[in-house]
Amino acid sequence: MSDDRSVILKHSGYRAVIEPDRFVPGAYELVVDGTPQSHVNLEDPSSLFFEYIQRMGNVIDLIGDPGQPITAVHLGAGAMTIPRYIAATRPGSRQQVIELEQNLVELVRSVLPLPRGADVRVRYGDAREVLAKLPGGLVGSVDLVVVDIFSGARTPAHVTSQEFYTEAARLLSPTGIMLVNIADGPPLRFARSQAATLAQVLPHAAVLAEAQVVKGRRFGNFVLVGSAAPLPEKWLPRLMAAGPHPAVAVLGSDFEDFARGGLIVTDATATPSPPPARSIFQVKPGK
Repeated sequence: MSDDRSVILKHSGYRAVIEPDRFVPGAYELVVDGTPQSHVNLEDPSSLFFEYIQRMGNVIDLIGDPGQPITAVHLGAGAMTIPRYIAATRPGSRQQVIELEQNLVELVRSVLPLPRGADVRVRYGDAREVLAKLPGGLVGSVDLVVVDIFSGARTPAHVTSQEFYTEAARLLSPTGIMLVNIADGPPLRFARSQAATLAQVLPHAAVLAEAQVVKGRRFGNFVLVGSAAPLPEKWLPRLMAAGPHPAVAVLGSDFEDFARGGLIVTDATATPSPPPARSIFQVKPGK
């Protein structure tokens, strides 16, 4: 494992550092511009730490037959927590990762090597530009698209629009699932608009989050789920039981109520996600 655990990212200029988890042996955290972005347990890649990542993992577990390989495309690399999880829980899966910051991936691969046998290909560049250049064989054949794109603590505007979601959804198989990680706080304008925008492209949609976050009482992460096919009815009780608790799964008429009033985002109207207060996610260097 490399002793050089930090780098200045070429495009954003932010400092990325990988720090050992003081409480979980064998685990590490990727912090970018003071904001924790990924948590990796090298000894157990199937162990997910952040709540929103656990919610994503819960959905991934319900895709197709348990333990069977899937095809996945990840927009945004972080420390590749979800690709590691899929490689561990669904051996033989084919995965593609698109990441703007090449030296971030180089840092992660150096300090936190991927598990042996993980079939993960990385393509470098802006997510929207690379999406248009992916092999034609992927179009209509991908089981899972994960959108987890942040510049520091904010989601860039150009990956929040209907046009962007339409481009990403082209990859999905008829029953494929898109998972989107966003962050927002009261009054939830951004989260509601993203839910409404995703549902314009993938009409069967849901929101997973912690209860107080959904109620707009504090800032936090939302996992948006979208598909062209109806989400199986069996998912709801399983997702609720899987937690982390207190969990809320918003779908059906509840999703419509949540998204109601959310403005559909286009390339012409897109803005970055709102910044959190620095006290919410950010950590001091060395902590």
